[in-house]
Amino acid sequence: MKRILLVFAKQMKLKIFRRGKFYRQDHPQTSLRVPPCILLKWISAVGGLLTVVTQSSLVLMAVFVIPFFSLGCGPAAKEKQMVQFIESHIAKVEPLTTKANLAYWDASTTGRPEDYERFNKLQLEIRRIYNNPQEFAFLKDIKECGQVGDARLARQLDKLYYAYLRNQIEPELLQKLVDSDGKIQEKYNTFRGTIDGQKVTMSDIYAILTTEKDCRKRELAWRASKQVGDAIADDLIQLVKLRNEAARKVGFDNYYTLSIVTGEQNIKELDDIFEELCELTNEPFARLKKELDGILAESYGIATEDLMPWHYHDPFFQRTPLVYDLDLDIYYKDRDVEVLAEKYYAGIGLPVDDILARSDLYDREGKYPHAFSFEGDRHGDVRILCNLQNTERWMETILHELGHAIYSKYHDRKEPWLLREPAHSFTTEAIAMFFGRLSRNAAWMQKMLGLPDEQRAEIEKVSEKYLRFQQVLFARWAMVMYNFEKQLYADPDQDLNTLWWDLVEKYQFVKRPPGPVDAGWASKLHFTTAPCYYHNYMMGELLASQLHNHIVHKVLKLKSDEGVSYVGRREVGNFIREKVLAPGAVYHWNEMIKRATGEPLTPKYFVEQFVK
Repeated sequence: MKRILLVFAKQMKLKIFRRGKFYRQDHPQTSLRVPPCILLKWISAVGGLLTVVTQSSLVLMAVFVIPFFSLGCGPAAKEKQMVQFIESHIAKVEPLTTKANLAYWDASTTGRPEDYERFNKLQLEIRRIYNNPQEFAFLKDIKECGQVGDARLARQLDKLYYAYLRNQIEPELLQKLVDSDGKIQEKYNTFRGTIDGQKVTMSDIYAILTTEKDCRKRELAWRASKQVGDAIADDLIQLVKLRNEAARKVGFDNYYTLSIVTGEQNIKELDDIFEELCELTNEPFARLKKELDGILAESYGIATEDLMPWHYHDPFFQRTPLVYDLDLDIYYKDRDVEVLAEKYYAGIGLPVDDILARSDLYDREGKYPHAFSFEGDRHGDVRILCNLQNTERWMETILHELGHAIYSKYHDRKEPWLLREPAHSFTTEAIAMFFGRLSRNAAWMQKMLGLPDEQRAEIEKVSEKYLRFQQVLFARWAMVMYNFEKQLYADPDQDLNTLWWDLVEKYQFVKRPPGPVDAGWASKLHFTTAPCYYHNYMMGELLASQLHNHIVHKVLKLKSDEGVSYVGRREVGNFIREKVLAPGAVYHWNEMIKRATGEPLTPKYFVEQFVK
């Protein structure tokens, strides 16, 4: 076969290059990316080739070329090869993935170095599979042939192609990436900030920032939340450079571009969405924040111009302070948020009792200080990690994380293993946000907490403002993260600390603190564990509003969403399970959204719901 290809290449003045790419010898600047199956089609069409091929070569062509063309390159043959590849791939990857997931769970819940080391080794072993250049070449050839007609098989091919593409780097660089990532995660997860020499947890810090009136204590707590940033910043910047180096090896300008493209998204489209949201939220956010600043300044006994980052109720000002005449925490103070969440999900036909039974829900030394959802094996081992307290913040968090968890639990197990995952990372964020919003919903609070009408009326006076402000505020916060991370990967050697505060002032209208700027930005762990991901939270908010609109008008058949809580509405759970959760990644994310709601993703429902 190789001899025949070489003869053909000579006749066509083609120089054979690696991986099926040919160059015209008389026009070396012109390249043709030609998979062997397409090349053989050319051979069959070029009669002039026969004049230079010997008698024995003709026999070889008759015996080998024609059968290969009719069987090896046809759709049925390609699909058979693809099925065999997937079976072999899953046999290698699935057990390693399960082991790695469980190792990460152990590391996150214990903080033990040996668990992190085990996780890192397994991650490296998995990435080495995706690093295989011969297997990538096989996938690339099949993808370029365009002869996989089966939709599910083609979807699996896309998933595998992008997974392999991201990992086509030298083994030495791959080792450095895995080691660096693991080192930072271990340091972050086990780090505890200090206030006056005493270690504090993030739950302690949240409590101080939510309730404390003493400005000095607030500042100390806020600075304690940022201390981990200085501890990991140098390592993180080095990791960014390693990621960029890896991205350039596979033809991308930096890692950010690689992540967006292999995540089946488009940077221009994302830029347009964030620019539109910026314009639409500028005036509403300025108005809402001015009102908030007046309330906060009065409560601390200071002038509004003296407000600093620690005067807000969140280390990054990504959540609305609970200050509007009514503190929603009082309604959750004597309730069990775990029980409330379990009851709610059971009521809509999406029970989570089994998930909670496997979960790790309360704070302790050495444990990961925030929250996440976890899927161990794509066969039903789904859990969440939290550090619960009976507050509105943690009510929202457990509803949110269980939203992720039901996405994992209710995949259709009959679908291929590779497709038992969300259509996209932002679609699972959408489900999490759809449910997380309920913690500030007056109708939901009344039904779940058994509140009388008078209390619901009191909550309604402020809950709509809380929810609306929260969504607008989050959009502004997401703009900081989106633009910072793009610039971080474009130039990791620039003054990142100053860049961070430039963006915070531009989008969040929060003044930078006096004195030298620190690397507090690095205390946002997403830069390490979920790089180039944060924009997906905003995309999730857009989809959550689109799903909400469709459910209200098409599923529940209501004229408006006034008083909607979804409590006890099994038709809501049925719709979400059938249209969003069960298909997993069978469809491209926008195709799934169109099938579920009747139209592709659009920001208009988020704008209608919150930007008024």
